[in-house]
Amino acid sequence: MTTTKHETTIEASKEAPTITIVREFDAPPELVFRAHAEKELYAKWVGPRDIGMNITQWDFRTGGSWAYSAERDGDEFTQFFGSFHEVRQNERIVQTFTWRGAPDGASLEYLTFEPLPGGRTRLTGLSVVESFETQAAIMSSGMDQGVTQGYEQLDDLLEEIS
Repeated sequence: MTTTKHETTIEASKEAPTITIVREFDAPPELVFRAHAEKELYAKWVGPRDIGMNITQWDFRTGGSWAYSAERDGDEFTQFFGSFHEVRQNERIVQTFTWRGAPDGASLEYLTFEPLPGGRTRLTGLSVVESFETQAAIMSSGMDQGVTQGYEQLDDLLEEIS
């Protein structure tokens, strides 16, 4: 059973078609970054608890790419893909994100790993999407549950690998 240690905030801007997600972790940036960088670790925490992730492409470097599918009860039901625009060790990841269900759309995501006192980390994700309609669709998709549960699983993983 996972106990939520920190709140995840998810905000849609009214000024620009962006979504900002902020979450703190009780682990240093190096460890939180590692959980984003290593394919096997990433697959363990990303997404809702009842979903499995099958990573089919993982080239974690500036200019690299990624792809994975989501599975429930052994059945694949959706796929995502993108590219790593910039990887700055323990500080920042800039990547694109596309859901295969909307292949003409792509968001640009900026992940920033900020060190906090006590060996903790504040992770800030800024997603820039095509339009306010896309922003509204993402916000109403239930993604908040997946993000929150994923970060709870990341809490557990960070404790396990520290």
